[in-house]
Amino acid sequence: MNEEKVNPDELLRVDKVCKSFRKMKIIDQCSLRVAKGTITALIGPNGAGKTTLFNLISGFHKPDIGKVYLKGERIDGFRPISRELEKMTLLENLMLVPAHQQGEWIWNAWFRPWLVKSQEKKVRERAIETLNFVELHHLKDEYAGNISTGQKRLLEIARTMMADPEIILLDEPGAGVNPTLMNKLIGYIRKLNEQGKTFLIVEHNMELVMTLCNPVIVMNAGTILTKGEPEEVRNDERVINAYLGG
Repeated sequence: MNEEKVNPDELLRVDKVCKSFRKMKIIDQCSLRVAKGTITALIGPNGAGKTTLFNLISGFHKPDIGKVYLKGERIDGFRPISRELEKMTLLENLMLVPAHQQGEWIWNAWFRPWLVKSQEKKVRERAIETLNFVELHHLKDEYAGNISTGQKRLLEIARTMMADPEIILLDEPGAGVNPTLMNKLIGYIRKLNEQGKTFLIVEHNMELVMTLCNPVIVMNAGTILTKGEPEEVRNDERVINAYLGG
């Protein structure tokens, strides 16, 4: 059941979460909202707590206090889906993503092999289509551990597409990505957003943030400092002071 009435325009909600490690408070009464259909950025100076908050939302950590909701349902503490499997090919990585495949049940493999093969064919076709979308089809038989950092970012997007979520969380997608791949990455995110996907992106690259994201949420010292449109945030005196240590 829903914890409370759901705002249809609000996809993700974080309410007053706190997190400490070794008695040091990293996140302190932090709350934020991500509206449906947005590409929302979460930024802040080093040590602001962005990655810890991201991990609380994605389930890598459980809040000490507070709650995380997706479409009104509590998700704090749910275990996340694992990252790419380096000893498997890109195609195999994508084909593993869809849940409840018929081949997961051994009796289907024994007594209904045609059903398993039929579904496997559809999953494979979808995986190839997804690799084509992110322009990694030429690497479909390459091991995930052998591709570049930038290509791994694209693989993460492809794996996410195979799961078909309503919201996509990206942690520094621009890190280690050359300018050419960066432009492709921005293009893919925009295309998926146009198709109805919502994004929450933690990012240090201000060019990417100001080009792609709206709104922008700023963290400092474990809590939310402000939220607004990119230009508004860029010119906020509190944000400038936070980044410059004022």
